Amino acid sequence: HSKHHYLKILMMLLNYSTKNMAESVKSIIQGFLITLEKERSYSKFTIKAYRNDLNRFYDFLKNYHGQDNLDLGSIDRQTIRHFLGMEYDKEYSTKTVARRLASVKSFFKYLVKAEVIEDNVTIHVKTPKVPKSLPNFVSKNLIETLMDAPPADTIAGLRDRAILELFYSTGIRLSELVNLNIGDFQADKKLVRVFGKGKKERLLPYGKVAENSLGDYLKKRKLSLKPVFYDKPLFVNSKENRISERTIQRRMNKYIQLVADGKRLGPHLLRHTFATHLMESGADIRAVKDLLGHSSLSSTQIYTHVPTEKLKKDYKQAHPHG
Repeated sequence: HSKHHYLKILMMLLNYSTKNMAESVKSIIQGFLITLEKERSYSKFTIKAYRNDLNRFYDFLKNYHGQDNLDLGSIDRQTIRHFLGMEYDKEYSTKTVARRLASVKSFFKYLVKAEVIEDNVTIHVKTPKVPKSLPNFVSKNLIETLMDAPPADTIAGLRDRAILELFYSTGIRLSELVNLNIGDFQADKKLVRVFGKGKKERLLPYGKVAENSLGDYLKKRKLSLKPVFYDKPLFVNSKENRISERTIQRRMNKYIQLVADGKRLGPHLLRHTFATHLMESGADIRAVKDLLGHSSLSSTQIYTHVPTEKLKKDYKQAHPHG
């Protein structure tokens, strides 16, 4: 499948004349995005970020080289650095500029593999150092307040309670939670199977409180976690259709606002809370990595600061000269 895709790219390059260079570059970018979606199973949000970054890079190249001289082979380290410099000039954060570069680097790896260019000049461009900040999370003493926020006497309220509990109990991503079916649960083992980024499968344990919340919600729908309901979506709207990510974001945001401040109060904050509370309680970082479904330990390392922060807090409270 990959070879067939790259052959199509090569065929397209036969028409890679000065006249249609700009159009070809656009097509190659589109081919790269299709590869990410079809072969690497990237989410629509990740694809959208890549598209945005590469479109910005493309617009920069048009101005940098001129509309009729858009040759990918002529791009050097200096070109990439000028692009990053221009993004800094527009007052984008280091984190955003670093992501732009990561997108460009991935694109150039693809160009070499597809034999569009010979050398990957981006390997010589250093990634900007992004200052690590602690993720926002809900403190332990406010968790019960959050979980009790949805009403317990309506089916929508019971559903929202079950969603909150499952987010907090498993650290599951929003896209993973939306796609859950009843058949993904191994109720006897208290495990749920999820498909993460790149369709990677993992099994997550869930707690008694989440189990009870799910039971109450499913009972209201005249269902349960029994295998007979295998193909039924776990969370649905009033029409019994699978609930949308947007609906969950909107409803979770409403509840989280009761216990937290800030601009980004969506479901991802509950994932941060899950990881933070585990680390505060002394969980091994490798176990947290596996539970979160991170492909690399570097993604999880942000949580290593949590015990240090807790230690500082305990020190200030307990030490006479703290």
